[in-house]
Amino acid sequence: MKKTLHTLTLLLLLCGTLWAQNTRQGKKNQEPAEFPRNHVDLVENKMGTLLQMIRYAYVEDVDLSPIVEKGITQILEQLDPHSAYIPAKDLERTNEPLVGNFDGIGVSFQIYEDSVVIVDVISGGPSEKVGLQPGDRIVTIDTLQATGKNATTQFVFTHLRGKKGTKVEVGIKRKGKDEIIRFEIIRDKIPLHSVDTYFMVDKRTGYIQLDRFSRTSAEEVAAALTDLKKQGMKNLILDLRGNTGGYLDIAVSLADQFLPKDKLVVYMQGKAQEREEFRTTGKGLFTQGRMVVMIDENSASASEILSGTLQDWDRAILVGRRSFGKGLVQRPFNLPDRSNVRLTIARYYTPSGRCIQKPYKDGMEAYYKDIMNRYLHGEMVHPDSIRMPDSLRYYTAGKRVVYGGGGIMPDVFVPADTQRASDYYIALRSKNLLNKFVLGILDTERESYLKKYPDFKAFNRGFEPDDAFMEKFYAYAEEKGVPHTNFKAAQAQKFMQEMLREMQSDTLLSKSKTYEEYMERVLWNEARMKEYLTQKAAKEDENQRAYAASSDRFLRSQLKALFASNLYGTKYYYQVTKEVDEAFQRALKVMEDKELFDKLGIHD
Repeated sequence: MKKTLHTLTLLLLLCGTLWAQNTRQGKKNQEPAEFPRNHVDLVENKMGTLLQMIRYAYVEDVDLSPIVEKGITQILEQLDPHSAYIPAKDLERTNEPLVGNFDGIGVSFQIYEDSVVIVDVISGGPSEKVGLQPGDRIVTIDTLQATGKNATTQFVFTHLRGKKGTKVEVGIKRKGKDEIIRFEIIRDKIPLHSVDTYFMVDKRTGYIQLDRFSRTSAEEVAAALTDLKKQGMKNLILDLRGNTGGYLDIAVSLADQFLPKDKLVVYMQGKAQEREEFRTTGKGLFTQGRMVVMIDENSASASEILSGTLQDWDRAILVGRRSFGKGLVQRPFNLPDRSNVRLTIARYYTPSGRCIQKPYKDGMEAYYKDIMNRYLHGEMVHPDSIRMPDSLRYYTAGKRVVYGGGGIMPDVFVPADTQRASDYYIALRSKNLLNKFVLGILDTERESYLKKYPDFKAFNRGFEPDDAFMEKFYAYAEEKGVPHTNFKAAQAQKFMQEMLREMQSDTLLSKSKTYEEYMERVLWNEARMKEYLTQKAAKEDENQRAYAASSDRFLRSQLKALFASNLYGTKYYYQVTKEVDEAFQRALKVMEDKELFDKLGIHD
């Protein structure tokens, strides 16, 4: 208890010290007149006094730690949606995606029929070194069973991850071997790649899909650009859809790859943060050539910095839908107990002067339901439903009109794809049957597939889910309770109603400790919202037939992509799905439209 009070005292002293330092800086950093020093002292003393009263006068002893933690969280919630408190126990896990690595054994896995199946082994990682292979089943971890009720993602994370240099023993069941094979693995640093995939679309156009802006993103993108240029790349599609952001300095480094020297990338400014500008160095790898950037409603923060900068300098055509609208800068402050506060310290502005932060005066709940409201109000299908006031009008370097105050508006709008998923697909996805079907086949036929298709190129060229293959899948799904014919619409409708209730409730907010965690959850719910719209779009028989054909094409692509991912690596999943990705196909058409580049004044 003394430690808790000591922590709070240090926190209050830190706040007071920072405020005093800012006051001494003078000019714009002075305290607002409405909050004089004695008022700040009073607030701090009230908090400290209350905790002292509880400690010494309350009817029974109280553990103040959870009270203080809840209080810190609620205080930060009153500021803005992105200031957040990270408890010490969650800090390492929360930082992993941005740091770019974690300590573990270096495998990707999936849960299949109450067992843990290895689907990929990271090249050069600890597991590859000892001989683990895709298709192996992990049945024990040290002395614990890893099957049955223990075959969960959380169980595997908890027991396989650990400090670099520590040992873990796994028991492996391998096809063709009767006995359990035991491997002793020394944990090591495992990279988390932020570039999901990159490849040449055709002889001139390269494609890079960036998942987040982590510490390793600048090096990963540079490596991808170098490789693509060696393959003859003259044009580039950069996919930032679903990229919720990350480090601001990494966004600046990436902008540096595409812009000439001394171009303003972004500047930030706040009460205690004097204007700070970030400019390019002129050392980029792709400062010339046509460029298309793909964004959507889940492109946020650093994604919006990069896409907004390229738009302001007329360097790229933006394709997709309005981005999330996060224009606040957080800085981490460590607390004495090793917990962390991510405090908003400034707003960032694109070169044209745009602050794209969307309003949050109506509170957290309304803020995070904005994406759902975009669907319900028609914005995801009809760009005309978006109304931007003239007060938020800005101009690019070429005098094109752009808007701030609520995300980055694309130059070419692409509606949300509501025609690729039927009620049948919705039911399949809810039971994870596509993935289970693929894992079931590869559990017994992996070697024969690899013998027939030794690499991805051979697989992509030679394997197509034909009608006979699909009949096999339909039979499997029906056995699992999802018949392909005469599927009851009431079942799908019930599922959609449950989904909608969840999105309209506070469940997502209450389960999310940070903005990043919330966005991970909303990505899944956004997909289900698309499926809900699909249900509404397919009421008439004529529409249903076209809709079913589109869904079948998408379903075949999904199955092929899952095979590719499990056989050759996750990055190949994305290469297959691009064949039925309407936004990607639209980006390709835009890339070929020289008149559009000329009309918009986009430099190539």
